[in-house]
Amino acid sequence: MPEEPRRQARGQRRMEQLTDAAAVVFAEVGYAKATTNAIAKRAGVSPGTLYQFFANKEALAEALAERYRDELKAAHEKAFDLSMVDLPLPELVDRMIRPMVEVNLANPGFKALFTSGDLPDRLTAPTQALHQAVTGRVAEVLAARIPGLPPTQRDTAAAVATQIFAALLGTVVTAPAPDRDRWITELNKALVGYLSPLES
Repeated sequence: MPEEPRRQARGQRRMEQLTDAAAVVFAEVGYAKATTNAIAKRAGVSPGTLYQFFANKEALAEALAERYRDELKAAHEKAFDLSMVDLPLPELVDRMIRPMVEVNLANPGFKALFTSGDLPDRLTAPTQALHQAVTGRVAEVLAARIPGLPPTQRDTAAAVATQIFAALLGTVVTAPAPDRDRWITELNKALVGYLSPLES
């Protein structure tokens, strides 16, 4: 491998290492209390190395937010795939919630930032829009699955289902790994219990 591509690959790995370290530090102490020194220490590099790649902690938070948005978009595509609408309801719900749970498990640092309120608005606004789009995506699935459902009822059901998911997501994500499937099952039951009457 020529030297330039090798250097670029090393640089990319270092940026990911620093972003991963920032995610951990942000999750532990929040954005406001996080320092670039703590992030560099967590990454096992000097502060000078950190500054070669990121100007400040906001730049790290921006890289983390961008990564989260990309992963969240991919999770949405998987979770709200309209080709699944004819599956039995419990299986459909499971296939919708698992990608969303996985993306939240994979990004505890950004989730901590997003819910703490101390991340600059310009970084959270695009992600907030994606989170708000979940209700619309659920409504699309309901419209495809139950075409006769009146739009007002469909939109209300989508909003309630999204709130049920959001209310239990924290419990699912923070549950010890051996208990997580049990909580996912409970989340599935809650959503199926709410959505089933719409199909009758």
